[in-house]
Amino acid sequence: MIVKSLVWFALGIAGGFVAAHLVNKDPRGQELLAQLDSRIGEFTDHMSDAYHQQETRLSEIIDDAKGVAAAVDRSTEVLDDTTADAKKAVSSSD
Repeated sequence: MIVKSLVWFALGIAGGFVAAHLVNKDPRGQELLAQLDSRIGEFTDHMSDAYHQQETRLSEIIDDAKGVAAAVDRSTEVLDDTTADAKKAVSSSD
């Protein structure tokens, strides 16, 4: 069953190449292929732009999260220092 599917797949690819070669020989076919190539180029440009926008957005979110984590670390250090100072003050007054 798998071999049969692979044979049909290979025949489909070969048929596609033959059809594209025949279409490319005709001036109207060349124009059609040029339009198709142009549309594929536009599509890939749009996909690339969307990818880069999403990448920038995610980088900004990650940078914000790092900033929040750093602030939490600083707050924890201040709280630890304050707790230590309070313990010193209580133990010195005893």
